Amino acid sequence: MNHGFIHSIYTFDPNGIPLEFSCEVPGVDIRKEPRMMDKDPSATTREGPEPRSEKWPPVENPTPEKDRRSYPGEGTELIHGKGRDSF
Repeated sequence: MNHGFIHSIYTFDPNGIPLEFSCEVPGVDIRKEPRMMDKDPSATTREGPEPRSEKWPPVENPTPEKDRRSYPGEGTELIHGKGRDSF
């Protein structure tokens, strides 16, 4: 399916879960010039994509990089080669 900015293929996995495979259209980057196409956007949507300092103040004491943690969650087994065969 041609969405204008990406091309998508829709399918289902063996468990019936819907999947979308997509790739960017060369030369089209909607992130550079985002547009609102919704005919009746919510108030939050009308605020726009830019950060709102009055709602999200700057971080004053960021966590040092050495103290930051990331924990594996659902789906990491797909990246690390574990799947159906690892039951």
